[in-house]
Amino acid sequence: MTHVISKLRTGHVGLNVTDLDRSLAFYGDALGFQVLAEGKEEDRRFALLGQDGELVLTLWQQADGPFAPASAGLHHLAFSAGEIAEVREYEERLRSLGVDFAYEGVVAHREGASSGGIFFHDPDGTRLEISVPTGAEGSSAPVTGAPTCGFF
Repeated sequence: MTHVISKLRTGHVGLNVTDLDRSLAFYGDALGFQVLAEGKEEDRRFALLGQDGELVLTLWQQADGPFAPASAGLHHLAFSAGEIAEVREYEERLRSLGVDFAYEGVVAHREGASSGGIFFHDPDGTRLEISVPTGAEGSSAPVTGAPTCGFF
């Protein structure tokens, strides 16, 4: 019997959050996600977020504390943009909202790389990235000896 195995890719990401309303505001205002569905039971609140009707992110209000970089699990969540101009537009929007950035401006994924982007944190401290595969040529790399997204 022959089995056809497809190439797997990420379908959506689920994040635990401490305050669903605060996270909904952040992911809506900062990143432009729309609420596709929401569970509003007091002890079982969640929201399905997406763009153009496609599910991208699920938020679960069940975290007792902020993101813990030293714990096993999610390291960071990376979003891809079409071009460097989009990354810079997101940077402006995020700065106007007072978002906490890990690095100043667009940075390269490693020294000399053409890929790069911006690195920042959501309200619970979850590490986020918006990047492009090209367009960051000449940008500095804030971390030596490892990918920029590795230790922020």
